[in-house]
Amino acid sequence: MRLASMTLACMLLAGTAGAVDTVARPGPELASARALVKEKRWHAAIGVLARLARLEPSADVFNLLAFSQRNAGDFASALENYMRALALDPDHLGAHEYLGELYVKTGEMEKARALLARLVVLCPAGCEEREDLEKAIGEGK
Repeated sequence: MRLASMTLACMLLAGTAGAVDTVARPGPELASARALVKEKRWHAAIGVLARLARLEPSADVFNLLAFSQRNAGDFASALENYMRALALDPDHLGAHEYLGELYVKTGEMEKARALLARLVVLCPAGCEEREDLEKAIGEGK
C-alpha cells in the first residue's frame, strides 16, 4: 500500500513538471525525472532520462531528455533527441513545440514556423503546444 501511495504522489508531482509528454501512467523513474525537470535540475534530469532512453526508449523520454538538454544549453544533443522523439511519434505535440522553441532560440525561424504549421494541422481547434510555440515565435522576431 505504501508503494502505491508513493507512486501516486510521484504521478501527481509529475503532472506539473512543465514539460509536455503523453505517458498517462509513468513509472517511478519517469516520474522522478519529471520532478527534476519541474525543479529545473537539468543535469540531474538528463542523467535519469539518458538512462531511461537506453532502457525504455519512447517519444516522451526523448522529448523530456531533449527539453532538459535544451534548457541546460546543449542544443546539439537536444536537436538529436527531439528528432528521435519525432521518429518514434511523428505527431508528438510536445516534441513539435519544444523543437520549434529550440529553432527560435537558435535563430532558425523558418524551421520554427514549419513546426508551427504542423501543430496547426495536429490541433486545428488549438492546443497549448501550438499557443506556446506561436508565442515563442512572436517573441523571437
